[in-house]
Amino acid sequence: MELKIILEGIKYKIIKGDINLGVNKIEYDSRNITNKDLFVCIEGFSTDGHKYIDSAVNSGASVIICTKVPESLPDCTVLQVENSRRALALAAANFYGNTHKKLKMIGITGTNGKTTSTYMIKAILEECGYKVGLIGTIANYIGDKKILTHRTTPESLELHQLFKEMVSSGVQYCVMEVSSHSLYLDRVYGIKFNEGIFTNLTRDHLDFHKTFENYYNAKLILFKNSENSIINMDDDYGKKVYDDLDGNKITYGFKEAENVGAKNIKMHSRGIDFHLNYLQESVPVSLNIPGRYNISNALGSAAACISEGLTLKQIKLGLEALKAVPGRCEAVETNLNLGFDIIVDYAHTPDSLMNILKTAREFTKGRLISVFGCGGDRDRTKRPIMGDIGAKMSDMAIITSDNPRTEEPMAIINEIVKGINKENYITVENRREAIKKAISIAKKDDVIVIAGKGHEDYQVLKEGTIHFDEREIIAEIIKELF
Repeated sequence: MELKIILEGIKYKIIKGDINLGVNKIEYDSRNITNKDLFVCIEGFSTDGHKYIDSAVNSGASVIICTKVPESLPDCTVLQVENSRRALALAAANFYGNTHKKLKMIGITGTNGKTTSTYMIKAILEECGYKVGLIGTIANYIGDKKILTHRTTPESLELHQLFKEMVSSGVQYCVMEVSSHSLYLDRVYGIKFNEGIFTNLTRDHLDFHKTFENYYNAKLILFKNSENSIINMDDDYGKKVYDDLDGNKITYGFKEAENVGAKNIKMHSRGIDFHLNYLQESVPVSLNIPGRYNISNALGSAAACISEGLTLKQIKLGLEALKAVPGRCEAVETNLNLGFDIIVDYAHTPDSLMNILKTAREFTKGRLISVFGCGGDRDRTKRPIMGDIGAKMSDMAIITSDNPRTEEPMAIINEIVKGINKENYITVENRREAIKKAISIAKKDDVIVIAGKGHEDYQVLKEGTIHFDEREIIAEIIKELF
């Protein structure tokens, strides 16, 4: 593609060479550079792309986009920009034909509920006959085609490549989780969303954002680039989002005053029955996923689809068609009648742990046994808070390792335990052994909640990443014990 086309909309200064040349592809990782590529230097948190200019040129790069001009200019075209992340986003959009503009974009942000909401909206739209793309934590989808993912929101280059694939496959809607990292790091820069959904804001990612104000402001970026803002008014920060935004706003929640609401709620162990209300209309919905917070996710999803012109009846059919969301309050199926239930859930924040344990408590006839830990190299301040919640909400809490990364697992566990003021807990460092302990002590009518990893099929240790699928491990342990 002509470099001139790739550079459309980008402010740049020519340091060396000219822009009358063709480019094979765009890269921000010098290891992927081949002949006639454009290399964008990204200043990251662990490394700086400017260090790899010589490597990129030696591999065949014909164009360098940088923010810091190298002392020794390489033998290629060198362009300087103010913000290389934004330049990458705009260049990627141009390179892939600005295909995001051919999609109806729905973005969801918030600490919790993003994944479930994307699955709900996808189910609703597909029930109406639309072909849908999904970008999120568990996987990316182009219709029914599943693509593995390593980030909640991909880097802008991969994101625009996905959009092109979606459009080529006939996708009409793209529903995506939009993380605070991606907003702050300009991965979705230049993208306009039809609908932006705010689920909630609780403590998370302060290792990255440093302050809660920074975290909030990062989330707010989505709504400044959305035609319609769908806001959860049951969340304290939802009210702040509402006050801080201009433009078209649609509210949802459990209060009478909200645009989209729920009444006649009946909870049970395998789901929820409620009436979905909008204006003077109401339809009964039987959701196949338990938990009061999933009513909130359903309301936000419904509000976005209402804004897109769908009827309540269409929304009802879509919500009821969704049978489960991987790793979100997921009941593990076994071949044996154990007499007790095992649930895996991605809960890894204080708020999400509270939510899943509250939900499980509602249908637990016997004891509630929890197994959880905290990730390493992440916000340490939430560790004692989660310890307190886990012990208070459970009859027995088993504190274990999560993804310790470079930290010592027992050091993390000890920080969790500092928040516990009860005697109803034990510590088991090895996560497999912790799960085995929970299953071995479970009795009739008990419920075991294994929190923290959900859909993940790996564990990140100091020594590296290992395969760790809790469904497989549960099956193995049941075979050993029963």
